Amino acid sequence: MIEVKNLTKKYGKVVAVDNVSFKIQDGEIIGLLGPNGAGKSTTMNMMTGYIEPTEGTIVINGYDISKKAIKAKKEIGYMPEGVPLYTDMTVKEFVTYMAELKKVERKSRKEKVEKIIEETGLKNVENKLTKNLSRGYKQRVSMAGALVGEPKILILDEPTVGLDPKQITEIRNLIKKLGKSHTIILSSHILSEVSQICEKVIIINKGKLVAIDTPKNLENKVASKDNIYITIEDNDNKVNEVVKNIGEIEKIELIKENKDNTKEYKIISKKDVDLRKVLFKEFAKENITIFEMKKEDATLEEAFMKLIEGGN
Repeated sequence: MIEVKNLTKKYGKVVAVDNVSFKIQDGEIIGLLGPNGAGKSTTMNMMTGYIEPTEGTIVINGYDISKKAIKAKKEIGYMPEGVPLYTDMTVKEFVTYMAELKKVERKSRKEKVEKIIEETGLKNVENKLTKNLSRGYKQRVSMAGALVGEPKILILDEPTVGLDPKQITEIRNLIKKLGKSHTIILSSHILSEVSQICEKVIIINKGKLVAIDTPKNLENKVASKDNIYITIEDNDNKVNEVVKNIGEIEKIELIKENKDNTKEYKIISKKDVDLRKVLFKEFAKENITIFEMKKEDATLEEAFMKLIEGGN
């Protein structure tokens, strides 16, 4: 378990992280989100022991990282943003070097390096120089370096930045696989990715903790459940007249007119009511054909934007 309590980091008069507290349970995959300059990278750097907090405590699996730094850091594998690798080393040399730095026992070092290379899908490039690898493979090498030493916690800073869609899918699947045996903290600007991978998100803005919840709960909180999007064919232009006779509707907005003679509308309800049955019934009476009807939903991106803009 990771416990962050009253964490604060100041650079002179600038407060980068302001009294942040949260807990992460074993086996969770957590998304750490925030706009640029929000304090998330500073928070991650303090959690890895790379920089010291001004105030507050960080306890990693029972070890206070300020008081028992070596034991706490042994629990963590860190994949930094930007994929910093030694470009004059082969993949195997780099992973072996990381094993030496982390003091993996000599008698089992070779076997463990081979296992990590296999696990991260690097076997076919293990003898290539890291500078000659594609961005996707470089991300895998950085991930392999984080896995050396069998840490229970992985901290991944922007693990898919700069990758093409195929590479993103491969790294995403690798993270999901690793999530079965590790606690993972993931920082990413791709919020759709966070929504797919993470069980919970922590949102930081201007150094302060804004929200801790599941992606689904955050999406539901900002979704307007009463609104309907509908695509219809209305040759006699009766839709506005019909809508006026439905008391539960506050207003209707034309979104788009399509080339196939259909029109797309947003229908806004006055109160907490499912309008779909009423719309089907009333539109059928006037021979208005419904091609598509769906309730309004929200994305993690919308929830994120509302939260950092100060909405509840």
